[in-house]
Amino acid sequence: MKNQPHYLGHRKRLKEKLRKDPSLLEDYEVLELLLGYAVPRKDTKPLAKELLERFGSFKELLFARASQFEQVPGIGQGISTFWLLWREFWSRLEQSEFKPKTVLDSPTKVARLARTRLSFLEVEEFWMILVDTKNRLLAFEKICSGTVDQAPVFPREVIARALELKASGLILLHNHPGGDPRPSHQDFQLTRKLQAVARDLGLRVLDHIIIGQDNYFSFQEEGNM
Repeated sequence: MKNQPHYLGHRKRLKEKLRKDPSLLEDYEVLELLLGYAVPRKDTKPLAKELLERFGSFKELLFARASQFEQVPGIGQGISTFWLLWREFWSRLEQSEFKPKTVLDSPTKVARLARTRLSFLEVEEFWMILVDTKNRLLAFEKICSGTVDQAPVFPREVIARALELKASGLILLHNHPGGDPRPSHQDFQLTRKLQAVARDLGLRVLDHIIIGQDNYFSFQEEGNM
């Protein structure tokens, strides 16, 4: 017992404190315990404090880009993988509010559904939401991944999937890794092209939403649909 690392006793006391009253834990202690599950044989207190100092809050830390997160000394593959899993858990928790048949009646609601998937990515991803005749959620799916400034979208793949699920309408979504959600010329071109193809097949393109770092752009809200 005398040869045990000092942090094991400290971690045990933190867990007892957690079980007694979680609200008594400091922010860095919560993070310290979380990191301990990724690297159980290491003192995680200094790293927890360093992460909070760098990122400022749990939210900023949780959705930090991989390149930023992995630059912090002490972040190895174990912690990076654990953090990816934790972020996926949080994304699914956020998405669980949007059950099948949930009515999507505003760009704000759609952006909230998409932000935990798209706002922290370092490359563009193109997703779509499919809805029925009453704008109720049928599916939320990724179409493709791309580079830092574009994602190769093939309209026939988008339309084929919509027809396969017998959707009545679709909402297009993608992110801008640079943080600015304002659409590019290519974004306008793609939207018009998909609208034309969908219209010929009796499908409605309800919106195209671009997710930025902290906000979004809606073609429908801005009068571009």
